[in-house]
Amino acid sequence: MSKKLQKSSKIKNKSKKLEQPFKPSVLQRAEKTVADYRMIFERNDRLGFIGSSVELPTVFADGSTIEQCYRNTREALTVAVATMIECSQRPPQPSSAKKRTFQVNVRLTAEEKLLLVNEAVNRGFRGVSDFIRTSALEECLNYTVHK
Repeated sequence: MSKKLQKSSKIKNKSKKLEQPFKPSVLQRAEKTVADYRMIFERNDRLGFIGSSVELPTVFADGSTIEQCYRNTREALTVAVATMIECSQRPPQPSSAKKRTFQVNVRLTAEEKLLLVNEAVNRGFRGVSDFIRTSALEECLNYTVHK
């Protein structure tokens, strides 16, 4: 068999593999990985809520309630991670796996703090620090990409 045909059959085998249900071991590994992912939820006038994660920000799901959005987002992330595992790719580590050893202090007015706390809660963050860090780092990444 020629190299071109061998490569073509490998590609076909990979695409067939993705059409089949995930092996239980792959699904369990994906679920375990996603369990530690940090999810972000935003209100949406049309859809109710939209969810994604810090680790895989391009994977989205929606739901009419925050609970439904959480379940749908977790399922979408699990499918994405299981697909990566089946394709021999390494899914991103949970952001919580990276130790944070440096601290930055920011002074705010009472109104600024209240605004940030409310927004952090609405978006599903554990606290205002997580919200500020994630928002600032996303802005830095967007700035360097569009620079």
